[in-house]
Amino acid sequence: MPLLLDGKKVKSKNQTISNTFNTEEPMGYNRRFSIMKKMIICLLVICFGASLTVNAQSSTLAKQKAKQAKKEYKQKVKEYTKGGWQILGSSKTLEMALLDHYEALEKEGVSEITGYATSGSKNIAQDKLTMSACRDYAQMVSGVIRGKITEDMGSDISTAELNEFEHFYSAYENKLQTEIKGVLKPSFTIFRQTTAAGKKVFEFQRLFLLDAKSAHNAQLEALSQAAKETALAQIKAEQISKYLDEAFSEK
Repeated sequence: MPLLLDGKKVKSKNQTISNTFNTEEPMGYNRRFSIMKKMIICLLVICFGASLTVNAQSSTLAKQKAKQAKKEYKQKVKEYTKGGWQILGSSKTLEMALLDHYEALEKEGVSEITGYATSGSKNIAQDKLTMSACRDYAQMVSGVIRGKITEDMGSDISTAELNEFEHFYSAYENKLQTEIKGVLKPSFTIFRQTTAAGKKVFEFQRLFLLDAKSAHNAQLEALSQAAKETALAQIKAEQISKYLDEAFSEK
């Protein structure tokens, strides 16, 4: 309760202390709030600046890729035209088919595989083109596995083990050709007339698109089947799977 002195109210000591704290607290809070506000603004400026830098770098990279793709496109059109190549089985022009092809390759994880064939018949060449692409791809993947096994085992591998692995490589290539055929997507086919052994024949090229994830699944499925061919491959199957992950997973 306030004290009376000569008829006037006088604040007690406790009230004075309380009022003092109540007076100073808002000032301290405002000061801290001001500092926090400035810190937040600084952080926002830094983040915004970093975002602009990343966006600028991404934009520059995209422009460079687009410029390179445009350059490659022009070179290919010139190469095909000069070489006498024509598009086969499509209502598109060669230029438009190639343009669509390059646009598809811009998608993440998409790569190109080419099949080759020579035949006197355009119909017979169709199967040869697919077989060519599958065979070349299977040999390439098998070569990676062969190289890694040779590197890891070195001179420690015995003749019996070497023979067993050779059997595995052959089985793996055959299995992978079958598996990869199911995920290859034909893009377009070109042909030109030429001469072989004094006879007029046609040369063919078919460009395929291959998704990295689908290709990797095909590799692992082929491994699962081929590993059953030899006991040694079954033992090394997990390690071979790691080789495939390192070399091809999501690439």
